[in-house]
Amino acid sequence: MPLFGWKAAPEQYPPNELLDYAIAAEQAGFDVLEASDHFHPWSESGQAALVWPLLGAIAARTQHIRIGSGVTCPILRYNPAVIAQAVATLGAMAPGRVFLGVGTGEALNEFPITAQWPPYHERQERLAEAIDLIRALWTGAEVTFHGTYYQTRRAKLYTLPQEVIPIYISSMVPNSAAFAGRYGDGLFAAGGKEPPELRQMIQSFETGAREAGRDPSTMSRHVELRVAFTKDTTAAVESIRQYWASSFLPAMYNFGIYTSATAQENGKLVGDEIIRQQTLISDDPDVHVKRAEEMLDLGFDHIYFFCAGPDQRAFLEAYGKEVLPRLRQRAGERQHRRAA
Repeated sequence: MPLFGWKAAPEQYPPNELLDYAIAAEQAGFDVLEASDHFHPWSESGQAALVWPLLGAIAARTQHIRIGSGVTCPILRYNPAVIAQAVATLGAMAPGRVFLGVGTGEALNEFPITAQWPPYHERQERLAEAIDLIRALWTGAEVTFHGTYYQTRRAKLYTLPQEVIPIYISSMVPNSAAFAGRYGDGLFAAGGKEPPELRQMIQSFETGAREAGRDPSTMSRHVELRVAFTKDTTAAVESIRQYWASSFLPAMYNFGIYTSATAQENGKLVGDEIIRQQTLISDDPDVHVKRAEEMLDLGFDHIYFFCAGPDQRAFLEAYGKEVLPRLRQRAGERQHRRAA
């Protein structure tokens, strides 16, 4: 059965408020929660709490919802060994509920701390090496690692998770999805893409997996959908614009955008029509179910709903009552038909 999740947004809400929302998300019936890992928010209006203590608090205050980063960049501002330790600790706190989402990052988060922003091919090489190091440390063995970018000498994690933690790799375009298939346990696809491009991403992901001698049918596929469960389009668009406008631009990965002020300034280029095109704004549950079913038809098995407001708690409660039960019923019917 597919899993339906909620995106927690540290770029918009302070951590104590997000913790309360995470508890509400579990109570509303969401299966999984992903929280983004930012040093700078998308605008000067935002927040940017460190995701790891937030996820630790969520682990302690919830019982069954799965949790993880969506996504972290373990190659510049973090040493991958530290990420291995952070996620292993989280896995020990919430057995069987933790995943790690990773990607090549954005200048917005990496350059201000490190004064580094290598070209994409180097960041991808770094990510492959970081994943190898993280997995080696998760075995509990002493790891002496001689990489191009990272080095360890008899490093060992003494607090380990009880289960293997899956690593999902973010992809913005079909070409990078092949990398996710080769190195990850699943694909983390960006929302806001048209079905043909998402279909290409899945095909590329599966090709990469097969090239690495892996069975793509055993690997998960995750996608994030921007939604607002309301008929007040104006309020929904305004909330998105205030906190997230610059995230709609491909230029967010460029070196020139590494402060929240520059991101916010670039966000002014985003028109309301673009926000409406890439965000499902409706108070009709069946419209939301239909969009999610389109993602299931494409082959995704984890769908994260990302609502920027204006009322996050109302969204969680209403979605849990009006949308998730319909989705699970439809998903069950689809699975039954396929089995027959």
